[in-house]
Amino acid sequence: MAEVKVKPLGTRVLIKPSEAETTTSSGIIIPDSAKEKQQKGKVLAVGNGTKDEEMEVKVGDVVLYGKYSGTEISIDNEDYLIMSQSDILAIL
Repeated sequence: MAEVKVKPLGTRVLIKPSEAETTTSSGIIIPDSAKEKQQKGKVLAVGNGTKDEEMEVKVGDVVLYGKYSGTEISIDNEDYLIMSQSDILAIL
């Protein structure tokens, strides 16, 4: 994966969502129509924060976020999410 040249503003974060599971633990293949939207991803870029809110996440962190959080964007045929740091639930 090539380096993404996107710099989020304020307290926003750019995330690469993890790939959806294709098989269950017992070996059953999950069709595309039944796959759940991922809620985990890797932080690729962070904003500078604001004077009122300091950035807690950093590049390289693996995070959990809400199911419908963020805005989906596509850069060079790759899908990413950009969201506010407050939409992130936890750092793994």
